[in-house]
Amino acid sequence: MTRTMHTFILPLVTLTIFSVTVENSFGQEASNSKKSKMTKSSSILLKPWIGPYGGVPPWRQVNPDEFLAAFETAIEMSTKEIEAIADNPDPPTFQNTFGALEDAGRTLNRLDTIFGVYTSNLATGPIPDIEKAVAPKMSKFADSIVQNEKLFARMEAVYRGKEMNTLNGPQKRLVKDRYDNFVRQGAKLNAEDKATLSQKNAALAGLFADFSQKVLQDEEGYITWIDNADDLKGLPENTVEAMAGAAKQLIEGNQAQGKWCVTNTRSSMEPFLTYADNRALRERVWRNYYSRGDNGDENDTNQVITAILKLRAERALMLGYPTHAHWRLEPQMARTPETAMALMLKVWPKAVARVQEEVADMQRIADAEGAGITIEPWDYRYYAEKVRKEKFDLDFNVVKPYLQMEKLREGMMWAAGQLYGFEFRQVNDVPVFEKDVRVWEVTRDGKHVGLWVFDPFARRGKRSGAWMNAYRIQENMGSRITPIVSNNSNFIKGDEGKPVLISWDDAVTLFHEFGHALHGLCSDVNYPSQAGTSVPRDYVEFPSQLNEHWLMTPEVLSRFAVHFETGQPMPQELLDKIKKAETFNQGFNTVEYLASALMDMKMHLAGNVTIDPDKFEKETLAELAMPREIVMRHRTPQFGHVFSSDGYSAGYYSYLWSDALTADAAQVFEDAGTYYDPVLAKSLYDNIMSVGDTIDPAEGFRKFRGRDVDTKALLRKRGFPVE
Repeated sequence: MTRTMHTFILPLVTLTIFSVTVENSFGQEASNSKKSKMTKSSSILLKPWIGPYGGVPPWRQVNPDEFLAAFETAIEMSTKEIEAIADNPDPPTFQNTFGALEDAGRTLNRLDTIFGVYTSNLATGPIPDIEKAVAPKMSKFADSIVQNEKLFARMEAVYRGKEMNTLNGPQKRLVKDRYDNFVRQGAKLNAEDKATLSQKNAALAGLFADFSQKVLQDEEGYITWIDNADDLKGLPENTVEAMAGAAKQLIEGNQAQGKWCVTNTRSSMEPFLTYADNRALRERVWRNYYSRGDNGDENDTNQVITAILKLRAERALMLGYPTHAHWRLEPQMARTPETAMALMLKVWPKAVARVQEEVADMQRIADAEGAGITIEPWDYRYYAEKVRKEKFDLDFNVVKPYLQMEKLREGMMWAAGQLYGFEFRQVNDVPVFEKDVRVWEVTRDGKHVGLWVFDPFARRGKRSGAWMNAYRIQENMGSRITPIVSNNSNFIKGDEGKPVLISWDDAVTLFHEFGHALHGLCSDVNYPSQAGTSVPRDYVEFPSQLNEHWLMTPEVLSRFAVHFETGQPMPQELLDKIKKAETFNQGFNTVEYLASALMDMKMHLAGNVTIDPDKFEKETLAELAMPREIVMRHRTPQFGHVFSSDGYSAGYYSYLWSDALTADAAQVFEDAGTYYDPVLAKSLYDNIMSVGDTIDPAEGFRKFRGRDVDTKALLRKRGFPVE
């Protein structure tokens, strides 16, 4: 499951919205065109959002041809706002410096939000080329803020001044975090080094774009076509229907009749590898998916990755850190790569040992069937299902008819209502960027809280996986601004009028990403840079992973896991089997994930050396004794978390770190006997969901849990030995 979050907040000078190529100019020809001049100041992209709910994105009026000129204008506007703060003749104070920074760049933020949705969801036509031109320019602008000496001098005056003693807790944290962030990004470098650093950052921004677009091309280009019904044996009927639906979307008219396809995305690949009897086809689908970005053609990403790693290492040394990993982890909960590695290596051998047991069980069944094979990676999911059925009498083909996407959406909304008092009402007075996108107003006690946007289906130009976006971040600087958040998935849309059935793993992902959205909707802070999911990377996954637990509650399953034909709830016997099999296949799940997390960290601990990604991956996995029957969840050439931005670089460990918090926090609800205890729900809201980054995350966890985290809960959750 891809769990990437994209947010660009000017006051924090963070650039994670762009996943993208190397181009050092802004696109001179386009920016000088007659059309660009005409739209430079009049574009809807530069205007405040109007309409209901505090204003909404003007999707119906967006003209992609206006993006380049709009970015030029918005950057000019934001630059003037920053200069006004830096040149203020009054003595520096929290309000006229840090408060003013919080209020700066609103036009650019709105524009960047709209463009970010295009690059993630509608990356067709001119968008990829525009992205290549915009990314380095935005990087240069971000550097210009950090490197503004007069601005930094004002910040330092407040940071070291007497006024700090009079500020409240969130204000002090804001000052310290922003000051430290500027220092970490080179505010104290000399002029020559600042210029060099800015060049490296611009080059990286371009490389990120290049990487993302190459992977997207391989996702759209490598499709497995099937025109023989015999090759569909073993597949559930709903999976076959989804494959036929995918074929219809790619082939016009009657030519799609009698054709099915497996698109090169996880949501399409996993059910095929799990149920298809045709082993040769399973291997082809597997190779297509895990070779993305690694096919030796124009979309091969290996050279891009080599350049990214080299630039990151050089940048870290310039900033005074031994490696990129040390630079990235300093502001996180883990603080150091060594701490993160210690947790991963504590779990790794236990997970590998479990894989050996799982493979032995699968090989035994294959031998008994007379298959005459040795278990390979494209066999793992297929035979794991046979083992699950044998050990637990549990067939997820029987479960899937109860997992309707729309009913589960209702279920997660219902659970949010029980926990946080939210009510969801679908509205039709908000523009959307695509016909399948829907919007709900969220209220509490009759008062408007925010908007939740749901974009569930795969389409051309949409990156794979699932993620949460914040279109607008909650704040309360004088007047309250409510959030707009979205969840984005890649489910395959079925035939008109038929429910979309999803896998159990996809259901977990649905609740996970909704947890991110709830984090944004629950936010109740003053300053936007501290709102919602603006927390350390290795903490941001905690609320979302915790929200997964509500899927398994009897209250949700009995009401919303209902059969798509009969409307009957999932039988208790089936619920009991799912519960009993909770730790099944955890060897595979943990090794698949941890291999990627360890690879990420080891690449970024390697330092200032030239890395051949394929060679490094092969050698590192050999050193780790990676089971041959499993491949990394995200192989290096397609590792979007790490190479589409700096966002999760040296940070993919975050999911394990957050899951340690999650397992321990979930135990509180288990001990209470219900996940709907009102006292615990209020504590969760007060100490975790609503506070954003106004307090140290460790402090918030302690207030909720009553102590520091116990990592043994993580091992127990996965069914591994604690000692």
